Amino acid sequence: MLKNNYYIGKIEAGCDEAGRGCLAGSVYAAAVILPNDYQNDLLNDSKQLTEKRRYQLREIIERDAVAWAVGIVTPEEIDKINILNASILAMHRALDQLKVRPEAIIVDGNRFKPYNKIPHTTIVKGDGKYLSIAAASILAKTYRDDYMNRLAEEYPQYDWRSNKGYPTKKHREAIKQFGITPYHRKSYNLLGDGQLYFDF
Repeated sequence: MLKNNYYIGKIEAGCDEAGRGCLAGSVYAAAVILPNDYQNDLLNDSKQLTEKRRYQLREIIERDAVAWAVGIVTPEEIDKINILNASILAMHRALDQLKVRPEAIIVDGNRFKPYNKIPHTTIVKGDGKYLSIAAASILAKTYRDDYMNRLAEEYPQYDWRSNKGYPTKKHREAIKQFGITPYHRKSYNLLGDGQLYFDF
Protein backbone atom coordinates (compact mmCIF):
# COMPACT_ATOMS: atom_id res chain seq x y z
CA MET A 1 0.00 0.00 0.00
CA LEU A 2 1.30 3.47 -0.89
CA LYS A 3 2.08 5.92 1.90
CA ASN A 4 0.30 9.18 2.44
CA ASN A 5 2.53 12.06 3.53
CA TYR A 6 6.31 12.34 3.62
CA TYR A 7 6.12 15.65 5.50
CA ILE A 8 3.70 14.78 8.31
CA GLY A 9 1.17 17.49 9.10
CA LYS A 10 2.04 19.73 6.15
CA ILE A 11 0.07 20.55 3.00
CA GLU A 12 2.12 18.44 0.61
CA ALA A 13 2.11 18.42 -3.20
CA GLY A 14 3.31 15.38 -5.12
CA CYS A 15 4.87 15.97 -8.56
CA ASP A 16 5.68 13.76 -11.53
CA GLU A 17 6.21 14.14 -15.28
CA ALA A 18 5.40 12.21 -18.45
CA GLY A 19 7.06 12.17 -21.85
CA ARG A 20 10.69 12.67 -20.94
CA GLY A 21 12.01 9.96 -23.26
CA CYS A 22 9.79 10.82 -26.22
CA LEU A 23 11.10 11.96 -29.59
CA ALA A 24 8.09 14.21 -30.18
CA GLY A 25 5.63 16.30 -28.23
CA SER A 26 5.65 18.42 -25.11
CA VAL A 27 6.64 17.14 -21.71
CA TYR A 28 3.78 17.21 -19.20
CA ALA A 29 3.92 17.34 -15.41
CA ALA A 30 1.29 17.34 -12.70
CA ALA A 31 1.14 18.50 -9.10
CA VAL A 32 -1.45 17.01 -6.74
CA ILE A 33 -2.39 17.79 -3.14
CA LEU A 34 -4.47 15.03 -1.56
CA PRO A 35 -6.33 15.20 1.77
CA ASN A 36 -4.10 14.34 4.74
CA ASP A 37 -5.85 11.07 5.60
CA TYR A 38 -6.48 10.04 1.98
CA GLN A 39 -6.46 6.39 1.00
CA ASN A 40 -7.10 4.73 -2.35
CA ASP A 41 -5.82 1.19 -2.80
CA LEU A 42 -6.14 1.45 -6.60
CA LEU A 43 -3.63 4.30 -6.89
CA ASN A 44 -0.24 3.24 -8.21
CA ASP A 45 2.53 4.32 -10.55
CA SER A 46 0.79 5.06 -13.87
CA LYS A 47 3.12 2.64 -15.70
CA GLN A 48 1.70 -0.23 -13.64
CA LEU A 49 -1.91 0.53 -14.64
CA THR A 50 -3.96 -0.20 -17.74
CA GLU A 51 -5.02 2.74 -19.88
CA LYS A 52 -8.64 2.25 -18.85
CA ARG A 53 -7.75 2.24 -15.14
CA ARG A 54 -5.62 5.40 -15.53
CA TYR A 55 -8.55 7.32 -16.98
CA GLN A 56 -10.92 5.99 -14.29
CA LEU A 57 -8.47 7.11 -11.62
CA ARG A 58 -8.00 10.53 -13.24
CA GLU A 59 -11.68 11.30 -12.56
CA ILE A 60 -11.36 10.10 -8.96
CA ILE A 61 -8.16 12.09 -8.35
CA GLU A 62 -9.65 15.29 -9.77
CA ARG A 63 -12.75 14.82 -7.60
CA ASP A 64 -10.93 13.95 -4.38
CA ALA A 65 -7.82 16.17 -4.54
CA VAL A 66 -7.56 19.32 -2.45
CA ALA A 67 -5.89 20.83 -5.53
CA TRP A 68 -4.34 19.61 -8.79
CA ALA A 69 -2.80 21.15 -11.89
CA VAL A 70 -0.90 20.22 -15.06
CA GLY A 71 2.14 22.05 -16.47
CA ILE A 72 3.46 21.81 -20.03
CA VAL A 73 6.82 22.57 -21.69
CA THR A 74 6.93 22.58 -25.50
CA PRO A 75 9.37 20.80 -27.83
CA GLU A 76 10.91 24.19 -28.75
CA GLU A 77 11.60 24.89 -25.07
CA ILE A 78 12.98 21.38 -24.56
CA ASP A 79 15.46 21.96 -27.40
CA LYS A 80 16.59 25.22 -25.80
CA ILE A 81 16.95 24.17 -22.16
CA ASN A 82 17.28 20.31 -22.35
CA ILE A 83 14.81 17.71 -21.13
CA LEU A 84 15.91 17.62 -17.47
CA ASN A 85 15.40 21.37 -17.09
CA ALA A 86 12.18 21.14 -19.10
CA SER A 87 10.79 18.39 -16.85
CA ILE A 88 11.51 20.47 -13.74
CA LEU A 89 10.05 23.59 -15.40
CA ALA A 90 6.86 21.64 -16.23
CA MET A 91 6.56 20.68 -12.55
CA HIS A 92 7.10 24.31 -11.49
CA ARG A 93 4.39 25.38 -13.95
CA ALA A 94 2.01 22.82 -12.47
CA LEU A 95 2.81 24.07 -8.95
CA ASP A 96 2.21 27.66 -10.11
CA GLN A 97 -1.39 26.77 -10.98
CA LEU A 98 -2.38 25.03 -7.73
CA LYS A 99 -5.36 26.72 -6.07
CA VAL A 100 -3.93 25.78 -2.65
CA ARG A 101 -0.33 26.66 -1.80
CA PRO A 102 1.70 23.66 -0.66
CA GLU A 103 3.92 23.79 2.41
CA ALA A 104 6.12 20.96 1.12
CA ILE A 105 6.78 19.19 -2.19
CA ILE A 106 7.69 15.58 -2.97
CA VAL A 107 8.98 14.73 -6.44
CA ASP A 108 9.42 11.48 -8.34
CA GLY A 109 13.06 10.92 -9.32
CA ASN A 110 16.33 12.35 -8.07
CA ARG A 111 16.48 15.87 -9.54
CA PHE A 112 14.53 19.03 -8.76
CA LYS A 113 15.18 22.74 -8.37
CA PRO A 114 13.96 24.74 -5.38
CA TYR A 115 10.49 26.20 -5.82
CA ASN A 116 9.50 29.39 -3.95
CA LYS A 117 11.58 28.42 -0.88
CA ILE A 118 9.19 25.53 -0.17
CA PRO A 119 10.97 22.47 1.27
CA HIS A 120 11.17 19.59 -1.19
CA THR A 121 12.34 15.98 -1.30
CA THR A 122 13.12 13.87 -4.36
CA ILE A 123 12.13 10.20 -4.09
CA VAL A 124 13.41 7.62 -6.58
CA LYS A 125 10.44 5.52 -7.79
CA GLY A 126 8.26 7.79 -5.67
CA ASP A 127 5.27 7.10 -7.94
CA GLY A 128 5.22 3.59 -6.48
CA LYS A 129 5.64 4.80 -2.86
CA TYR A 130 3.51 7.91 -2.24
CA LEU A 131 -0.13 8.50 -3.14
CA SER A 132 0.23 12.11 -4.27
CA ILE A 133 3.14 11.30 -6.62
CA ALA A 134 1.20 8.32 -8.03
CA ALA A 135 -1.78 10.64 -8.58
CA ALA A 136 0.47 13.18 -10.33
CA SER A 137 1.92 10.44 -12.55
CA ILE A 138 -1.60 9.44 -13.65
CA LEU A 139 -2.65 13.01 -14.46
CA ALA A 140 0.58 13.80 -16.33
CA LYS A 141 0.37 10.57 -18.34
CA THR A 142 -3.32 10.80 -19.29
CA TYR A 143 -3.24 14.49 -20.22
CA ARG A 144 -0.15 13.92 -22.32
CA ASP A 145 -1.76 10.89 -23.99
CA ASP A 146 -4.79 13.04 -24.88
CA TYR A 147 -2.45 15.60 -26.43
CA MET A 148 -0.50 13.00 -28.45
CA ASN A 149 -3.77 11.47 -29.69
CA ARG A 150 -4.76 14.92 -31.02
CA LEU A 151 -1.39 15.29 -32.75
CA ALA A 152 -1.80 11.78 -34.23
CA GLU A 153 -4.86 13.01 -36.12
CA GLU A 154 -2.69 15.72 -37.71
CA TYR A 155 0.26 13.38 -38.44
CA PRO A 156 -1.07 9.79 -38.61
CA GLN A 157 2.03 8.37 -40.32
CA TYR A 158 4.12 8.45 -37.10
CA ASP A 159 1.81 6.06 -35.18
CA TRP A 160 1.59 8.46 -32.23
CA ARG A 161 -1.78 7.08 -31.17
CA SER A 162 -0.02 3.90 -30.08
CA ASN A 163 3.57 5.02 -29.35
CA LYS A 164 2.71 8.46 -27.88
CA GLY A 165 5.93 9.87 -29.35
CA TYR A 166 8.29 7.30 -27.85
CA PRO A 167 11.14 5.91 -29.99
CA THR A 168 9.55 2.78 -31.47
CA LYS A 169 10.83 1.18 -34.67
CA LYS A 170 7.73 2.35 -36.56
CA HIS A 171 8.17 5.93 -35.31
CA ARG A 172 11.82 6.06 -36.39
CA GLU A 173 11.06 4.52 -39.77
CA ALA A 174 8.42 7.22 -40.35
CA ILE A 175 10.99 9.92 -39.50
CA LYS A 176 13.34 8.39 -42.09
CA GLN A 177 10.59 8.30 -44.70
CA PHE A 178 8.69 11.54 -44.03
CA GLY A 179 11.17 13.71 -42.11
CA ILE A 180 10.25 15.53 -38.93
CA THR A 181 7.23 17.55 -37.83
CA PRO A 182 7.12 20.81 -35.85
CA TYR A 183 6.50 18.63 -32.78
CA HIS A 184 9.74 16.63 -32.96
CA ARG A 185 12.55 17.42 -30.51
CA LYS A 186 15.45 18.46 -32.70
CA SER A 187 17.99 18.07 -29.90
CA TYR A 188 17.22 14.33 -29.67
CA ASN A 189 18.87 11.44 -31.50
CA LEU A 190 15.75 10.96 -33.61
CA LEU A 191 16.94 8.08 -35.80
CA GLY A 192 18.69 6.13 -33.05
CA ASP A 193 22.00 6.21 -34.90
CA GLY A 194 23.89 8.31 -32.36
CA GLN A 195 23.66 11.43 -34.54
CA LEU A 196 21.51 14.50 -34.32
CA TYR A 197 18.92 14.55 -37.11
CA PHE A 198 20.36 17.88 -38.25
CA ASP A 199 22.36 20.73 -36.82
CA PHE A 200 19.81 23.23 -35.55
